[in-house]
Amino acid sequence: MGSLARAYSQALKKYPFTIQALQAGTLMGAGDVSSQILVERKTAKQYEWKRTVRFFALGTFLVAPVLTKWYGFLDGKFGSGKGISALKKVACDQGIFAPSFLAVFMTVLGVTQGNSVTQIQEDVKKNYKDVLLVNWSVWPAVQICNFSFVPLHHQVLVVQVFALFWNTYLAWKTNQGSPNS
Repeated sequence: MGSLARAYSQALKKYPFTIQALQAGTLMGAGDVSSQILVERKTAKQYEWKRTVRFFALGTFLVAPVLTKWYGFLDGKFGSGKGISALKKVACDQGIFAPSFLAVFMTVLGVTQGNSVTQIQEDVKKNYKDVLLVNWSVWPAVQICNFSFVPLHHQVLVVQVFALFWNTYLAWKTNQGSPNS
């Protein structure tokens, strides 16, 4: 194991919440950077730093703590390992958690953008179904591997690495036509 990986593992064991929060925030922020530069083709002048900071903050203070607790709950409820245990986790993750957390995420994003309740409801109504369907086309395969082969303390990291692409999509989809991004 390389010295960087060893240092990461030691820091994760010593400061699990802080490390997972910072890595989720960083990767969510990177997803927004990727969205703005690669997908939306924004110039330096058009780039919206507040939007990137918003995604970093949501990753740090919402996504990481919720995922950490959720994965701990799933592990406690269904155990770790492959097979039926992993399938039960994916079923709960995609059948219960993903639909509800997506609605929470979209609502909190709207609040942080300064949108009105009416605007948030319209944005959720407009984007929720599409985002959830894309979620279901991507995440079950990632999660079956994550729950089957990755130790619990590394599951948030694995999800956030894959989520770099997801966050690029999410940043683009949830900011289309937003005057407050």
